[in-house]
Amino acid sequence: MKRGGGLLVAGTTSDAGKSVVTAGICRWLVRQGVKVAPFKGQNMSLNSFVTREGAEIGRAQAMQAQAARVEPTALMNPVLLKPGSDRSSQVVLMGKPVGELSARGYHGGRQQALLGTVVECLEELRSTYDAVICEGAGSPAEINLRRTDIVNMGIARAARFPVVVVGDIDRGGVFAQFFGTTALLAPEDQELVAGYLVNKFRGDVTLLEPGLDMLLDLTGRRTLGVLPYAHGLGIDEEDGLRVSLRGAVRESVVAPPAGEDVLRVAVCAVPLMSNFTDVDALAAEPGVVVRFVDRPEELADADLVVVPGTRGTVRALAWLRERGLAEAIARRAAEGRPVLGICGGFQALGEHIDDEVESRAGAVEGLGLLPVRVRFAPEKTLARPVGEALGERVEGYEIHHGVADVRGGEPFLDGCRVGAVWGTHWHGSLESDGFRRAFLAQVARAAGRRFVPAPGTSFGALREEQLDRLGDLIEEHADTDALWKLIERGAPAGLPFVPPGAP
Repeated sequence: MKRGGGLLVAGTTSDAGKSVVTAGICRWLVRQGVKVAPFKGQNMSLNSFVTREGAEIGRAQAMQAQAARVEPTALMNPVLLKPGSDRSSQVVLMGKPVGELSARGYHGGRQQALLGTVVECLEELRSTYDAVICEGAGSPAEINLRRTDIVNMGIARAARFPVVVVGDIDRGGVFAQFFGTTALLAPEDQELVAGYLVNKFRGDVTLLEPGLDMLLDLTGRRTLGVLPYAHGLGIDEEDGLRVSLRGAVRESVVAPPAGEDVLRVAVCAVPLMSNFTDVDALAAEPGVVVRFVDRPEELADADLVVVPGTRGTVRALAWLRERGLAEAIARRAAEGRPVLGICGGFQALGEHIDDEVESRAGAVEGLGLLPVRVRFAPEKTLARPVGEALGERVEGYEIHHGVADVRGGEPFLDGCRVGAVWGTHWHGSLESDGFRRAFLAQVARAAGRRFVPAPGTSFGALREEQLDRLGDLIEEHADTDALWKLIERGAPAGLPFVPPGAP
């Protein structure tokens, strides 16, 4: 494969499966000996990651880099938007925050100004890798945003990359979505739409074939694969805003517990929840059941309560109090029942917060469960710390404006522990296998559960298995010959125009 080829994986909707398809194509290619990198020009997500050079990028792109077996860098996600409300986001450019913008301000001019930076990053990757697999955002047929687009057809046209459109058939309406997406694009954009991928199909593919044939007749474009619904992938999700639904359960490995009891983990689904992927490592443990909750009675049977990261610590504190969760957590702490706060959750468990940066609320009292005072600084801490806790080596990453002044308790990573209440800014610490097992053993003792951490669970190995499953989905259910040709040669000439086109 000649250097610099690639394609764009677009979607008919958000959550159509662009992230996992991109990761699957990356894993399939690297297994063929291709040096490949992922890319997403602009990402909107509360799940982020810190690269080794200290840049913040979308967690999905870090996962895709792992699928490609390369080190993630800021080049792979030059623009990251981190929502702070329904109308504004923090703009992270090349891994560093550069300010807050309203949606109108961003789409009104700032976004288009970033196209040059995005194209430069893509071209640098193309000069280094044999192939670059780009992920789009939302739908390329957002006709109200096309003029300033830098992540869908804007980047495809700039790079002359072919586009494969992914549709989620499990939601229904996939044929209308494929046709409508194509028909709402300008002729110059339609020239690059080379085919479709059906995602999350259940049942007999032969029943789908008449529809695929009609879609070919209507659009002149083939469906390049029908990917079956795959359970239990547990791959990093992109947007924390969509996971604040009560009762959402993280999928666990299908394996019996090593001890006599299971361990129940309740994660408070705080507003603007960020890096909820922290609990994936818990869900990967046999016998650990993880669920998201938003009512105090749902904490009653939990052996561990996690207050996760959030883009709005002060807002999360108010939410915990309004819901009665703050009182329930305080009762747990008084009873010696385990509570873990991570990043914003750690800050909320402290005594006092001074925030003139994130919420601009000024002085706010925390839950008072840990001897910590937090001051929000304009500069964001972005780091990849390594340390030790419970006698085990721990690796993590930090993404926060809050600076913690720890005034007591037992040291715990960069935070502290008082009784059964633990707090740290470190995301990803539970992915360290030895530490996770030691922590769960302490939780089980405090909760009075006869739970035993499975000795052989490797989160890294499980993640590799999941990424291989994504590669298998592409290899076994997609037309890989057609994908290979698109990556090498671009979109075929003479693809028909589907009226009416962009208005």
